[in-house]
Parts: sequence; structure tokens; C-alpha cells
Amino acid sequence: MHLVALRPFQVGALQELDAEQIVNGFAEAELARIFRAFGEEPHARRIARAIVNERESKPIETTDQLAGLVARVKPSRRRDHHPATQVFQALRIAVNRELAELERFLEKGYATLRPRGRMAIISFHSLEDRLVKTAFRKWSRPCICPPRAIICRCGWSQKVKSLTKKPVSPSALEIEINPRARSAKLRVVERI
Repeated sequence: MHLVALRPFQVGALQELDAEQIVNGFAEAELARIFRAFGEEPHARRIARAIVNERESKPIETTDQLAGLVARVKPSRRRDHHPATQVFQALRIAVNRELAELERFLEKGYATLRPRGRMAIISFHSLEDRLVKTAFRKWSRPCICPPRAIICRCGWSQKVKSLTKKPVSPSALEIEINPRARSAKLRVVERI
């Protein structure tokens, strides 16, 4: 029974790439790179090799097929999520270009705020959180010259102040009510 076909995760009208193209068309090394870089999947090579071997006999057309394949190949140690979760995360990020879009916004996202305006960003995995943390730190600094520079020549000035020194994570009760919140991290800044 087909639950969901491997089709594009539609974000906008112009979708250049879909999950089915990646799974059935990309080389083993590129699949492994996507799973490792975007899903932080420790068994990326093994999963990529299994996908390439499987699609030689028939294309992988459903999420059930892919999830089953990953579950057979990947040792399951954690019981709080499906073994294929990181693979599907990687595919979603690759298809939607999520990190590239987030980076593009974070280049000058502070400019969207009025003075004393606040920006709150919730990230759901470490890749997103790292980008947000790095951008918020940069925006909070009075100078972005290299540390060894004797004289400031960057022309940068502090854009925001951080309202959350450490990310705010959900409580145990919130995670019990909403298990998907388990990896959420909230960071907030205020425009100066």
C-alpha cells in the first residue's frame, strides 16, 4: 500500500528538484554527502550504497519503500524516532534548499526590524541552530574585524542585543504533550 509518493516538497511554484530525483538519480557519493551534511546521518555511506543497489532492480517510488530500506540497513539504537528520520530530514533540506534560504535571510535579517523590534527564531536541528547562533552573534558584535586587527576598518556596528544568552528549550512537560518539540531551540534578539 502506498502512503505517500516521493514527490517534491512544494515550497514555491518553481521546484527544481524533488526527492524522487535525488533518491533514484544521484550517485552514491552524492547521496552519502547529502545524508551526512543535511541529516547528520552516521551511516550515510551504508544507506547510500543500499539505495543504489536497490534501485538497480527497481526504482524507489514511495516513502514506505525508502523508510523500509533504511530501517533494514541502519542499526536501530534509539527508540524515540524512526531509523529513517535523518535521511528524510536530509532529503527535505536538499529539496527545499532550506539552509541556503536561511543563510540568505540571516545575511541581513536584522534590517527587517525596527528599533526595539524583536526577532525570534525556532530551529529544529543543529544545522539550523548553528546558522542562527552564528548570525545572532555577528549582529550583536560591535566590530567584525579579525581578532588580530589593531584598528577597526570593517565599518560594522552592533545591530541587535541578544535576549537569550543560551537557547530556550522545551520543558519535559511540553515534550510529553508535543514530542516533535524535543529538538526545538528558541533564540531571540532585539534591534538596537
